[in-house]
Amino acid sequence: MASQSPPIEREFSRDEKSTMMHNEHSSNGLSHDDAEFLRLFPEERKKAVIRKVDWRLIPMLVLLYLIAYLDKTNIGNAKIEGMTDDLHLKGIEYNIVTAIFFIPFVLCEVPSNMILHRFKRPSWYMGGIVFCWGVIMTLTALVQNYAGLLAIRFLLGIFEAGFLPGAILIISNWYLPNETQTRIAILYTSAATGGAFSGLLAFAIAKMDGMAGMEGWRWIFLIEGLFTVIVAIMCVFLLCDSPALSTRWLDADEIKYLELRQLSRRSTVPSDYKENDHFNLRLFKDIFYDYKIWLLFFANWSNAVPNYAMKFTMPTILRGMGYTSSDAQLMTIPPYAIGAISAYAFAIFADKYSWRAPFILGPQCCLVVAFIILFVKSSNIEDNIAVCYFAVCLACFGMYPILPGVNAWNVANTPDPAKRSVNIGILVCVGNIGGLIGSYIYLEREAPRYPVGYGTSLAFGLAGIVAVVLLETLLKRGNAKKAKMTPEEIRQTYSEDDLIRMGEKSPLFKYAL
Repeated sequence: MASQSPPIEREFSRDEKSTMMHNEHSSNGLSHDDAEFLRLFPEERKKAVIRKVDWRLIPMLVLLYLIAYLDKTNIGNAKIEGMTDDLHLKGIEYNIVTAIFFIPFVLCEVPSNMILHRFKRPSWYMGGIVFCWGVIMTLTALVQNYAGLLAIRFLLGIFEAGFLPGAILIISNWYLPNETQTRIAILYTSAATGGAFSGLLAFAIAKMDGMAGMEGWRWIFLIEGLFTVIVAIMCVFLLCDSPALSTRWLDADEIKYLELRQLSRRSTVPSDYKENDHFNLRLFKDIFYDYKIWLLFFANWSNAVPNYAMKFTMPTILRGMGYTSSDAQLMTIPPYAIGAISAYAFAIFADKYSWRAPFILGPQCCLVVAFIILFVKSSNIEDNIAVCYFAVCLACFGMYPILPGVNAWNVANTPDPAKRSVNIGILVCVGNIGGLIGSYIYLEREAPRYPVGYGTSLAFGLAGIVAVVLLETLLKRGNAKKAKMTPEEIRQTYSEDDLIRMGEKSPLFKYAL
């Protein structure tokens, strides 16, 4: 297989691009021969190729996201192992430490994805940023005061920023829209698994307290940081780059199939875009005025605000129920496991029916119910331990399917690769602004009632429901409006150049619901 010569990536001339643009809406941007190749490619081979991609690409991304989650949130485990006392943190200083991570984390996500979009070998870029944050995580074990912890968390935010939007972009470049949510869910559930594993790992590592004269919480940062560095080196060699660069495990026909099916869904750029420079003012203006991305912001926040808040605070919430620090670490495992199962299950049905809205709304409703229970019952948490713990599990059940659904919806309605790379970065960026909000809503002085924390999470859950219902309604109206004209009438009304400039707004493009 490796000996066969695959089609190599190349730069297309302006005439070739013009030809592809002309054929875009009539034959999905493909020549007659390419369209026939896709049509005649055996169904069994299609499934086999996707399975090969799944086994080559997804495990590495899952491992990377797992360590990204661990390195981002292990500060919550370190807190209940004595970090705040050892570093003499007072008042809201811990909240500031968790919040400062999100400033560079938010600001660097879109630029990072724009850089990654230009890399022919994503493995080099992703491996580089993972290596950097692994070194930073290792150095966290040496921090001696509040200022040092602030600085190290700020640096960590810079390098972790690029991973999630980059991973979603890589998935969108290998898979079609009706295949993405399941893969994003697998990726994202590694965070839920990471939450469970984080508690178990922290429980075990904390037993090293006193070894080599180091506190247990320092060992958490040291061991997890060194593991991250090792995985970063693995990433450079094991992360898949593109079909054309995968000749070791794909044959020529498989590479051609994967490339053509991506090309068939693209909305090519107008001819007056600069060569190799599609990130221009028109693109950003189009994104700014796109109602879809704005509504997806609110849908995303229904996950981001309560999820990030709970990531940093769940061990403390559970300790407030009367559990010891060690038991609280272990009791975080079931909620995260439930979240992982939920995200994957909802994603399977969403991809099967190519319908996002109901499989986002259902989890959002569960999320709202969970925080109503916590808001009402937590004032007497000692008398309502079972009910409140059930609500924590229900909250995780509702939170984790939302992010894969929102991102898959965004990918499905953004066929142009350049716009998609920016849209993904913006959506993840805005979600992490929600994380910044979430890091401030659980205040120590309000424990164990946390009215601001539970109330804010409830409000964002309700806002997300409204946003999803409104987006679904507007997209249906948009499709109905487009359907009023036949393809012939559309071509008589609009020039080919007009249709290309319109992108997904073209009357020939049907919005994914």
